[in-house]
Amino acid sequence: MRKIYTLGLLFFALQSCDEIMPSAPADNEVLDGPIDGLSAAQIRTFLAGDEAFGEVFTPETGLGPYFVTSSCIACHPGDGKGHPSSGLTRFGKFTSGNFDHMLLQGGPQLQNRAIPGFEAERIPADATGVTTFLAPAVTGLGLLEAVTDADILANADPLDLDADGISGVPNYITPPDFFQPRTHHQPNSGQYIGRFGKKAGAIDLTMQTVGAYKQDMGITSDFDLNDPINYNESDITIGQVDDPEVSAATVNEVVFYLSTLKPPVRRNEEDSEVRSGEILFEQIGCTSCHLSTMTTGDHAVEALANKTFHPYTDLLMHDMGAGLDDGYTEGTATTSEWKTPALWGLGLSPDAQGGGYFLLHDGRARSIEAAITMHGGEAAQSATNFTELSSEDKAFVVKFLESL
Repeated sequence: MRKIYTLGLLFFALQSCDEIMPSAPADNEVLDGPIDGLSAAQIRTFLAGDEAFGEVFTPETGLGPYFVTSSCIACHPGDGKGHPSSGLTRFGKFTSGNFDHMLLQGGPQLQNRAIPGFEAERIPADATGVTTFLAPAVTGLGLLEAVTDADILANADPLDLDADGISGVPNYITPPDFFQPRTHHQPNSGQYIGRFGKKAGAIDLTMQTVGAYKQDMGITSDFDLNDPINYNESDITIGQVDDPEVSAATVNEVVFYLSTLKPPVRRNEEDSEVRSGEILFEQIGCTSCHLSTMTTGDHAVEALANKTFHPYTDLLMHDMGAGLDDGYTEGTATTSEWKTPALWGLGLSPDAQGGGYFLLHDGRARSIEAAITMHGGEAAQSATNFTELSSEDKAFVVKFLESL
C-alpha cells in the first residue's frame, strides 16, 4: 500500500512540475540555435563555439589589461543586439586627407576599463571623429559571409546609372596577415569587400572575431598577439597570462558557431496587416537597399551552400546624410556612409535591449518609426515617403518589420 502511495505522490509531483514549468520558447521567438542540416560532428563544434562565446574572462584568464567588456555575450545577450550601456567607442582623425585610426594612441577603439594596476584609456584630445557602435545581433552571419562578392557587386551602382538616387558601393578593406581568401572573394588592388560591422570594416567572421577578442576584451590569439595599448600613455602591455590568451582552435570554434547560428525565423507572416506592410515597404523604396532575398554560393559547410535566404540587406555602403555623419570611417567608406544593416530579427531586438528599441548605429532611435525618419542622404526619399503614409499604413509597415 505504501508503495502505491509513493508512486502516486511521484506521479502527482511530475504532473505538477509539467504544469508549473514554462514551456520552451518557439523557434521564431529566440535567436539562438544551429542552422538546419549540420552533421553530428558539426553540432559538437557548434556547441564548443557556443561555450567559448559565453566564456567570462578574468585577469587570471587573460582579460585586459585594457578592455571594454569581459565576454562576448555581454555585448550580444541571447545572440541579439547590444544596449547603449555596452556601446563601443571608436575614434580617429583625418591627417593629410587620410583617416588615421590613431593606433599609437589606443585607436581605433577606446578601452574604457582596465584590470587592477592599469589605467583605462582616454580618447585623445585631437581625435575629431568619435562615434559609438552598438553590437549587432549575430544570427545568420554565415549565410551573409557565403554570399559571393560577384553577387554583392551586381547590386552596386556607384554612379547611380539608373537615376533612382541610390548608389550603393562596396567598402574595400585591407586584409590582415591571417586572412585567407575563399573562391568567392574578388580582390581589388589587394583589398577585399568588407561585410561585417557598422561600416563593413571586417571582411570575414575570422577577422571580426579576432578583432572583437582583442578590442573588446583585450584577449590576444594566435592570429593577433598584440594587446591593445595606448603607447602615448604607457608601453606596458603585459597582463597576467602569456600570449596567446586564446588558441586558434578556440577562435575557429567561435567562428564556426557564428557561421552556423540559424537565421531569424519570421513570425506572423501570413497576417493580413503584415502582408500589407510588406507591400508598402517596397512601394516607399526601402527595398532598394534592404534587399529581401540573397543567395549563397558554394561552401564547405553543406548547410550554408547555395541557400536562398531573406536578410533585408544588400551588404553595400550608402550615404545616409549629414545627420548620420559621425566623422569616423573604416576602409574606403566616407564618414557618412553606412552598411545597410540586415533587418531580420528586428522584432526580437527589445528582448536583448532591455525591453525597448535602441536602433541605428549608436542606439539613438528609440522606435522603428524614429529610425526610419532619421534616414537621410540616399534614403531621404524613402523616409519622406514613409512620413506621408497614413497612420494606419505606417502601423502596417512597422508591423511587417516587427515580423522579421
